[in-house]
Amino acid sequence: MTAFTVLHVCMGNICRSPMAERLLARAVRDRTGEQGDQLVHSVSAGTGGWHEGEEMNPPAARQVKARGGSDTGFEARKLRGDFIDEADLILTATADQYDYVVALRPDAAARTFVTGEFGRLLGAVDASALPPGEPKPEAVRARGAAIVAAVHVLRGDDGPRPSDDLDDPWGRGDQTFQRVGDEIEDTTVPFAKLLLP
Repeated sequence: MTAFTVLHVCMGNICRSPMAERLLARAVRDRTGEQGDQLVHSVSAGTGGWHEGEEMNPPAARQVKARGGSDTGFEARKLRGDFIDEADLILTATADQYDYVVALRPDAAARTFVTGEFGRLLGAVDASALPPGEPKPEAVRARGAAIVAAVHVLRGDDGPRPSDDLDDPWGRGDQTFQRVGDEIEDTTVPFAKLLLP
């Protein structure tokens, strides 16, 4: 049984989505220890391929490391349709990137959210209605799929709000990266707690 896969998407895949990838992985490890990687697969890609093969932007890497995550072995990659097909949950940095993902794979709309939108709606999910949480891949997949379905229902016909977007911190100072890191963790930490109680 494969791990529950979360795909994070931004523009160039060197700032926001790698931070989200590694901060979710750290939040999962905080709850499960080293077996976290077998339970949740956190990956990322960019809508553009300009930075393919590059490492994380240095201020993004600093944020990840300061928060207990790892930047080791990261390589930027361009989003492809098969990455979307393999993902159980897709979190985009902005509404524009949500549109890009859904244009590429219309069938992914129900499991694709702007990061801030997913985090905002997550608090209203009824945890008692979810499958039991156990540190086993099949249990995590079932609970993860139920969380995604519940957030999709909560979203209804409302689109994301402008405030759900993560600012692009590229070329800006550490303060901006710190704020974006905080906003990412406002989604990744509660999600890890709900997924792995």
